[in-house]
Amino acid sequence: MKNTVVRLESLSIENFKNIKAGQLSFANSRKAYKTSILGLYGQNGSGKTALIDAIELLQLALKGQTVPAKFADYINVESGNAVLRYEFSVADDTIKYRAFYDFKLRSEVIEASQNLALSDGEEAHYRPVIAEEILSYSYEGKESKERKSSLIDTTSSKVFAPLGKYNCLIGKDKDKAMDLLVEKKMAAGTSRSFIFSRELLTAMRSNPAGKDDLEYQRHMLLIESLVRYGNLELFVINTANSGIISMNMLPLSFKYESETNGAAGNILIPLEEAVPIPEKAVATVHQVITNMNIVLSQIVPGLTIHIKHLGEMVFANGKKGVKIQLMSLKNKKEIPLKYESEGIKKIISILQLLIVVYNRSSITVAIDELDAGVFEYLLGELLRVISEKGKGQLIFTSHNLRPLETLDRGFIAFTTTNPSHRYIRMSNIKDSNNLRDFYFRDIILGEQSEEVYDPTNNAEIAVAFREAGEFSGT
Repeated sequence: MKNTVVRLESLSIENFKNIKAGQLSFANSRKAYKTSILGLYGQNGSGKTALIDAIELLQLALKGQTVPAKFADYINVESGNAVLRYEFSVADDTIKYRAFYDFKLRSEVIEASQNLALSDGEEAHYRPVIAEEILSYSYEGKESKERKSSLIDTTSSKVFAPLGKYNCLIGKDKDKAMDLLVEKKMAAGTSRSFIFSRELLTAMRSNPAGKDDLEYQRHMLLIESLVRYGNLELFVINTANSGIISMNMLPLSFKYESETNGAAGNILIPLEEAVPIPEKAVATVHQVITNMNIVLSQIVPGLTIHIKHLGEMVFANGKKGVKIQLMSLKNKKEIPLKYESEGIKKIISILQLLIVVYNRSSITVAIDELDAGVFEYLLGELLRVISEKGKGQLIFTSHNLRPLETLDRGFIAFTTTNPSHRYIRMSNIKDSNNLRDFYFRDIILGEQSEEVYDPTNNAEIAVAFREAGEFSGT
């Protein structure tokens, strides 16, 4: 399973935030590349961040984690639920899967802790619910092939359907079935996926009949590959990271592997003061920063960062820790990293993940507003290098149009003003066209099947500024 490569191939969204319907394929249909890049561009409020939110929702589901309450508010107000569909390719040396994961996102009123009805003016609170999950796949191996069929369908009143797949994965233990029915309700009540819940996975992994059953092993290879992908190979960086940086907190998202070990995760390091970290984490932070410096010194000439050790300590639980502070070194001058620019801190916060995207096939990094604080020429060159020589998958939103000039146009998609057809690829573009210029022209002339920009009127904007000034007494 360690050699299994998982790739997010497409995503379909319905009634999610301001999207009534939108579908994106992440494959470049123009030319075969090892890497998969999707840059999404469009007007403010047109559905770019919704794409990153949908991928974050996938990550939470695959990890079996609780979906934050904010997602209850993301369901389109005109609909009772949002529908999300994800398509994956999963492959190793002998097997190829096409996997599909669908679910509905609903909101439920959280029952009041007291036994009185809500008083007038008191607002109800809602929680998101992952409902009607379906995991299906098609399969192609060396000796056999199967068409797409459901593996786990939770829309059944039973634990899941179809019955043949349930018996293969779980067995016929009635007590186990009763426990799983309880867990199914618990997962809904705690805003978690049931398919990827620890309890269902444990029940499937502990099936003694599965050791000698090739069908069971094929099903489990797919499930375990998706679990590993969600926990260790899918990273989502949203705009909250930029807010953290502005508060002098540096989020380091990382994944690295060596011949002897590996690690993946997120470390949040305050920049205002020295911070204690567990002794066992010091080696990981050192390794991450050593890797980053190889690239950092090339994209910001002469700049490296390092850790300054400020002494050992003991945590309240008795475990040893080390106080550290992040420092930058440029032109032989050492200063605390907190005094560097927001752009430098943004690059450092995501650089290790970009390194992994360049080097590893089974990695997906989704970044909202990748361009925030990053010099546009540098951004374009970084993306050019990753697109031409990289192996992994990078999905990003951006307002900076420089990548439109450095990336193959098959890597670029746009939002539209039509909420029922929210995402498109530009058509009727010649190879000689500059995509950036073509996009600007389309904003003015509207030559695509859907409008990509809701036009503004400069004269009306000027009048609005004047009226607002009069109202405020200026």
